[in-house]
Amino acid sequence: MRILRSTTIAAGAVAFVTLFGSHAVAGCGDLKSLQGPFQFGTPLTLSRPVTLAETQKASSTSTASIVGFWKFRLLSLGNTGHNPPIPDGAMIDFGYAQWHSDGTEIINSAGHAPSTQNFCLGVWGATGYLTYELNHFPISYDDITGTLENYINLKEQVTLSPSGDSFTGTFTLLIYDTKGNQVDHVAGTVVGTRLTVDSTLPTAAPGN
Repeated sequence: MRILRSTTIAAGAVAFVTLFGSHAVAGCGDLKSLQGPFQFGTPLTLSRPVTLAETQKASSTSTASIVGFWKFRLLSLGNTGHNPPIPDGAMIDFGYAQWHSDGTEIINSAGHAPSTQNFCLGVWGATGYLTYELNHFPISYDDITGTLENYINLKEQVTLSPSGDSFTGTFTLLIYDTKGNQVDHVAGTVVGTRLTVDSTLPTAAPGN
């Protein structure tokens, strides 16, 4: 996956990172040439910790599950010291994710060109009541030559809402070269909204 290159900034409430290089859409994790302009979204409010009393009351009755189809956004947080700086709230990626009942997961990134690899795979596990961790491994390629460029490790810690309709949390994106040396990292917040058979495109669009 790669951060989307664009010469324009779309209007709207969400943000994504643009202008990645002289010739092509850059791959996920290839952040060394990242630069503005940036568009910003509304701040995310992370789900509050679930209390022990709530856990005991709801764990035996709740049917909420992370399994399903989601639109997601990854927003930068705490990367102002990155070279170059990434402002808080800038969108790192967005798209669709499917969390499967067998503990596997797949992402279709809307922020990265198919030629750089915009589908990637992961595994997840429950860490507590309504809390989950994701371990996800994208691979990125040069979109002109098709050469393998980076291995990436995306990790998420998320909390599902009691209704099961949304989740929020944090992520880290670790970038490695083809020899396994870490060359970059980015962190931030993640938000997901469940999509159902009744969802329509205006609300299901991943950038909204």
